[in-house]
Amino acid sequence: MRTDGRQNDELRPFTIELDFTEVPDASVLVRAGSTVVWCSASVEEDVPRWMKQQGVKKGWVTAEYEMLAGSTNPRSRREGRSGRVGGRTQEIQRLIGRSLRAVTNLE
Repeated sequence: MRTDGRQNDELRPFTIELDFTEVPDASVLVRAGSTVVWCSASVEEDVPRWMKQQGVKKGWVTAEYEMLAGSTNPRSRREGRSGRVGGRTQEIQRLIGRSLRAVTNLE
């Protein structure tokens, strides 16, 4: 038995709420037990400078990741406010970006 009352082979309750917020082009709120993930997507008609310089003619997908300050105990500091992104956050952003590019037709 797990601490939340589930059996060892029982999955956490899972829900997806589409269009969670109005401003971005798309958004989703995913809940898996007590874990909550807010994802939003925006579209820009631009590519990174290195792609322009190389004359690459395709799209690009990137990711930004940040944990909310009150999401851990003790409270985690918001990295974006300090102007520096920590190594863990940077690696998570890279992983998300690479995963999205792997399943996206960039042509």
